[in-house]
Amino acid sequence: MALEFARTLVCGKIQNQHVMLRRNHVSPPAAALQLLKSLADKAMSAESQASLLGVEGTAARIYFEHFGGMLRAADDLDPPESAPAPTLRFDFTSRNRRPPRDPVNALLSLAYSLLAKDLTITCNALGFDPYWGFYHQPRFGRPALALDLMEPFRPLIADSAVLNCINTRMVSPADFVQSGPAVALTPNGRKAFFRAYELRMDSLVTHPLLGTRVSYRRMLEIQGRLLARYLDGEIREYPVFVTR
Repeated sequence: MALEFARTLVCGKIQNQHVMLRRNHVSPPAAALQLLKSLADKAMSAESQASLLGVEGTAARIYFEHFGGMLRAADDLDPPESAPAPTLRFDFTSRNRRPPRDPVNALLSLAYSLLAKDLTITCNALGFDPYWGFYHQPRFGRPALALDLMEPFRPLIADSAVLNCINTRMVSPADFVQSGPAVALTPNGRKAFFRAYELRMDSLVTHPLLGTRVSYRRMLEIQGRLLARYLDGEIREYPVFVTR
């Protein structure tokens, strides 16, 4: 059951990455989209957790190679002549963390932390132990089950909040500070991103099973309840949420 559940999560994540690129990239990369589609199919036939991790890693590499193409309003406004040129820019070339070394990666890391926190709360509210996962292996202090449920929502909630925050200029390069290789948000920058994240969590989307429009925050709870039904044997497959 663990591998079956993990396959579904990774497949859903890759499908949602595909949707994000198709919808938001300034020039959707046909070859990358086709590769992601093939990798989603490959995830469903993975024979072990190790091979599934490999498929997920390949998909993430392809997705983030083209992530910069979804940033539309990054540095298109020149600063006034009297203003110093910003030392930090919304350039994105690859995913990096611990510490994030550029503003986009700083936003992504914060977004994933917020989403993991919200899903940990959801798991606790539904009576799950958030530290006992299926795809993510249990480790001290690691909310493995919250991270499991989070996988398909990373592109749809976290990445989308980051893109919207940058593209609508809710944050600017001036909202970041650098200390050594690490880049972090200023207090004002964090407040702006928290607003962007909450706006995304409050946005409505149609649940394919219920046929009703619910917020993403409510969607997290629904998916947790569906997981409970799956584990109890009430439904044969976990219905991962995939948008179109």
